[in-house]
Amino acid sequence: MSHEPIALRQALASFDALWSPRIVTRVNDYDVRVAKVEGEHVWHVHEHTDEFFLVVDGELRIALREPVGERTVTLPTGSVFTVPRGTEHRPSSASGASILMFEPTGTLTVGDRADRYGGELPDHVDATTGHPLVAP
Repeated sequence: MSHEPIALRQALASFDALWSPRIVTRVNDYDVRVAKVEGEHVWHVHEHTDEFFLVVDGELRIALREPVGERTVTLPTGSVFTVPRGTEHRPSSASGASILMFEPTGTLTVGDRADRYGGELPDHVDATTGHPLVAP
């Protein structure tokens, strides 16, 4: 990890892959990840950790399955939202967005039950714990 300031716009400009987060830095046992997103991710859940989202550019929608039913939150540029642990959710962006996330190091992008997809994840979704950011 770099011990120099990192410009988020430059970090985001350094890759094109969608739904394939890059680890910008670490804070204690958490990764700070940036990603470009467009279209829909998959429904997934993180049983043991919350997931923090900050929309750097564009608009992100997060569909949530909660005990009282389903709802969708809309996050315009500059908005933050935390998905509580144990909440099934599906991020999406119709016209594309750039996001920043905080997640414990080693957290898989498709949640704790990746095996439920039977290895049949959509081609555009990267099941990863994050990729190192190549210096912009």
